[in-house]
Amino acid sequence: MIPFTTFCFSVSVLLQRGGTTVPSFTPVLSQGDGGFANIRIPSVVVAKGGAILAFAEGRDGRQSDQAKNKIVYKRSTDGGLAWSELRIIADDGSNSLNNPCAVVDRKTGRIYLMYQRIPSGLSEGSSSIADGYEGANIYRSFLTWSDDEGLTWMPSIDVTRSAKHATPVKTIASGPGIGIQLTRGKHKGRLIIPFNEGPFYRWNVYAVFSDDHGKSWQFGENAPGAFFTDEKGRSLSKVNEVQMAELSDGSIILNSRQFAGNKVRKAAVSKDGGVTWSDVYDVPELRDPSCMGSILRYSFGRGSEKGILLYSGPNSTKRDHGTIYASFDDGQTWPVKKLLVEGDFAYSVLARLPNGDIGCLFETNDYRRIDFARFDLGWLFSKGKQ
Repeated sequence: MIPFTTFCFSVSVLLQRGGTTVPSFTPVLSQGDGGFANIRIPSVVVAKGGAILAFAEGRDGRQSDQAKNKIVYKRSTDGGLAWSELRIIADDGSNSLNNPCAVVDRKTGRIYLMYQRIPSGLSEGSSSIADGYEGANIYRSFLTWSDDEGLTWMPSIDVTRSAKHATPVKTIASGPGIGIQLTRGKHKGRLIIPFNEGPFYRWNVYAVFSDDHGKSWQFGENAPGAFFTDEKGRSLSKVNEVQMAELSDGSIILNSRQFAGNKVRKAAVSKDGGVTWSDVYDVPELRDPSCMGSILRYSFGRGSEKGILLYSGPNSTKRDHGTIYASFDDGQTWPVKKLLVEGDFAYSVLARLPNGDIGCLFETNDYRRIDFARFDLGWLFSKGKQ
């Protein structure tokens, strides 16, 4: 049940803003844009001045996750209705650049983008991938940033030692999706990038964070309880691609794609700014066909109310029926859900727009297109398909 005071507050905000609007949909990135055979793995942030930036991987091949990928983006200055031409942020030749994960420092306005480099000829499951920090066959993490709302970008720097445990880690992935900046509590101002690490099928999740506005970064501990033993005696990882959101008291909740166990999202909570975590637990209300999903702090509440958390993901056994959920108790329950897209709906990323509307950048049309949906709380809280 939605807390009455929270619901009334939400309704009053809607009335001030003019009520309910039907979601609109705009294609942003499509197969063939910029000559790429495929474009996947979205990330979207709203710059301090209001520009919307949509990031992704531009791939030379349609089926492979590592296909000489470049990091690409488009930019919108009208709330997501029109988008710039495709631009390349990072290009490393035949090496593959993966997992764009962006975050905005709300104090400085700087936009950070983190991603990884996989050596040419290797894939996530390759036996040749090495652990540690040195050598040709290791995953590396890179960071670039923009001080002009995404018009220009600085040359990328290698931040592998600040984002990767030394051993036995072989693969690492930022997000994909977005990072966050804490707004309250002891760690107010901390920038956080969510990460998972392998070896392949032996994933853990953790946070990489900065307390000096991105000048330096460090990593925290893995969330415990990420593995379970099945009926055959095999130890399996329950987690993988991960996103994070701030809770009402300044704590952090992670929300992870499931890779084993019950077909629902996995979560854990950090009380110390992402350094340590509670045990990983199931979120029964959020079905998951094993797909990256998005969690977003939309608002904080007044007094004892905890505000609104949003989640987007497939409410299905397949990557379809894209659904938006709302929680009013810091993710303990998800009493509101609304169907956004009945058809194909894979990776998605939520964003709060300057006027209070919600944006959702998501993969659709059998991974051939990435669209931007825009809707408001009125639509989310109205009666309709769930």
